[in-house]
Amino acid sequence: MEPLIDLVFSAVGTVASGALSGAGGEMGRRISERLHGLLGRAASEPGTPAGRQVLVLPVTEHERRAAALRLVELAHSSPEFAHEVREWVREASRLAPRPVTAVAPGASRPQMLPPATAAFTDREDVLAWIKGLLDDADRAPGAPVVATLTGPGGIGKTATVVRCAHELREEFPDGVLFVDLAGASAGTALTPSEALVRLLEGLKVGTVPGDEARQRDLFRDCTAERRMIVVLDNALDDAQVLPLLPASPGSLVLVSSRHRLGRLVAEHGAHPFTLRPLSTADSVLLLRRVAGPNRSAAPEEVVRAVAEGTGGIPLAVCTTGAGLAVREHLSWDRVARGLADRIHGTRQTGALVGDTDPHAPADPVRLAQDVSYGELDPECAAFYRALAVWSWPTVSVLCAAHAAGVEEDRARDMLERLARVHLLEEVAEERYRFHDLARAHARELAVAEDGDRRMREAVRRVAIAYLRFAAAADLRVIPHRWHLGPVYDRLTAPEHPEPGDSARALRELRGERENLAAVIHAAEHHGYDDLVWQLCEAMWSLHLRLGFHAQWIETHLCGVEAARRGAEEFGDRRAVGRMLVQLAFAYMGVGDADRAEEALEAAITADAACGHLRGRATALEALGLLRLKLWRHDEARLGFEEAKRVLGGIREGDDGRRDVPRATALLEHHIGRALTQEGAFPAALAKLNDALVRFRTLPEGADTYNEGRVYMSLGETHLHAGDPELALVCLDKAVETMTAEGADLQLADALEQRAEGHRLAGHPAEAAEDLRAAAARYEKQEDAVGAERVRERLAALGPV
Repeated sequence: MEPLIDLVFSAVGTVASGALSGAGGEMGRRISERLHGLLGRAASEPGTPAGRQVLVLPVTEHERRAAALRLVELAHSSPEFAHEVREWVREASRLAPRPVTAVAPGASRPQMLPPATAAFTDREDVLAWIKGLLDDADRAPGAPVVATLTGPGGIGKTATVVRCAHELREEFPDGVLFVDLAGASAGTALTPSEALVRLLEGLKVGTVPGDEARQRDLFRDCTAERRMIVVLDNALDDAQVLPLLPASPGSLVLVSSRHRLGRLVAEHGAHPFTLRPLSTADSVLLLRRVAGPNRSAAPEEVVRAVAEGTGGIPLAVCTTGAGLAVREHLSWDRVARGLADRIHGTRQTGALVGDTDPHAPADPVRLAQDVSYGELDPECAAFYRALAVWSWPTVSVLCAAHAAGVEEDRARDMLERLARVHLLEEVAEERYRFHDLARAHARELAVAEDGDRRMREAVRRVAIAYLRFAAAADLRVIPHRWHLGPVYDRLTAPEHPEPGDSARALRELRGERENLAAVIHAAEHHGYDDLVWQLCEAMWSLHLRLGFHAQWIETHLCGVEAARRGAEEFGDRRAVGRMLVQLAFAYMGVGDADRAEEALEAAITADAACGHLRGRATALEALGLLRLKLWRHDEARLGFEEAKRVLGGIREGDDGRRDVPRATALLEHHIGRALTQEGAFPAALAKLNDALVRFRTLPEGADTYNEGRVYMSLGETHLHAGDPELALVCLDKAVETMTAEGADLQLADALEQRAEGHRLAGHPAEAAEDLRAAAARYEKQEDAVGAERVRERLAALGPV
């Protein structure tokens, strides 16, 4: 059995990280505060040296080890304390992110593979080679089999690893994970953290940690006892791949890359395989398969000439065959002549082709793309070029329409036409992507035929379109928050949103998350600073609710610099503080309290410098919330009170004046929470009741949700003060309010709290009923970890 010190140390780390990031929600906050209470009692034990007191959140490994050691020492000296510590460890362990399969036996295994292409030829040798690796009795024990497939762009690496994974997946009962690492260049490659997020989501982990080290450890823990295939497609280098290796010796890892992965071979025993071009016979077979039966009457020698012109590169073969499949007027002879002309550096007219080096070997992929592009009508050719003005992760209808400056219906039609001739690939409904070689081809044409001005204009149109989309969705997710930026001046929050509209809007933002980040980088590259920080502002609800901290930090660092550049000229000086506050929350998400505090202090300074009282109050509030998480309760309370004083200075007509009543009510709530943690229960109850009155006096329905949150805090404070009956009165109102709001996760938490009140009041049947209702709400929201935690609490009640 694991020693108690290791269990406690792990629990302290889980709770401390979750306290900063908010990963455990309200339950995580309460467990953090229970840890504060335990450590406070330990520090007050007779004979405890003052220097050993641990009264702030243990953030560093040294602090966590010291906290765990002190708890274990006290547990050994007191049976009662030992029982409390073990109870706390059990509660804390429920916060640790786990895959659904770890908490719900029998749940489906991940099947993340994209569909295998029907147009696939040859490569049986690759499958036989991988099977031989799996059957090798002398392979290294304790490690997964790692196979790397390398080769140039267009050689068919992705199609090959996907086909092999499909062929082998029955031998791996725990599922298949797949991630496209986008490693064609350093600029497009996913970070290891981004890739880990995708893999952990595939494993149905309830809450993904914000920092890469914990993501890596969790991924290894989730895969340690499983037989899986992990496909890491299009890797940039070893550093990108190494953190993504699973821990299971029964697993198979398939890696594709254009580059040799020497460290993976030398340090992890990976087996390399280099893909070669198809033989002429296989190229002919694939070409006829893609072109289809309607084009089968062509003489063999002409088909062979076309196949030879593609150089046996599968991407070139498929692009050429797709053109023949959809264009009945296009003859095999014409394609053969077109390829031959380009191979010899001339167009069909006999003119030299661009800057072709007559001594350089012909690029078969480029030749095939040139032929397909030459068959496009002028409008579709311009559309193709417009899509490549930036490396969008995927091309949506929204992106395509605004890049090309056409209506969305027209964009849909042309996207389908480009996909039919293999210049684009459809990866989801109305969502496409370029092969990176096709994007390079389209971009070079855009530079040559459209020029920098038109390309910049296309980027700006896309950025504006995504800003409007994101701001409108953000307003639906959190309609009552304070917004900054002119785009919000043109939007109105829905007065009576349909049930579930907030969740739908959040899903819409999540679906465009990667494109939104790419738009920010594109806007920054072209100097559209006003759009950069506004896009960051519009992503606030996405990041606040869902995390994605690596992207959050990356984009908001851009936002801070864009806002600063704007402030030096004629931009909105208020944006600097706003971006710094949001960046601070991102740092909290990865457990970096120091950088978060530094950003918030800089925000306070920036807002003071431009006289922005609303922004300064927000920064002070955020700093107070950070200090509350760090158990610096008195400092937090003083910060909230300072924020109230700043709000009081906002006069009629000033920026943020309309929001002052609601903002003040929120601060009263925060002050009440801080007083609860200081143990000043009468003062806390007074502040919380004042907050409740303030929320009730807002226009009807202005913020019923936060009114319900105050009821929850009142119930919690009454429980701390030893009055479960009064707590139940408040928690009844919290349950009623959250039910009316349709806030299922908050309702589940209120039901859990009320169950605790019933338990302490001696009402076991009512406690069990609330726990069953809470479990159902967690299940409805697909929060398997929360549901399992509640079921464990229900079992602990015993028969009722």
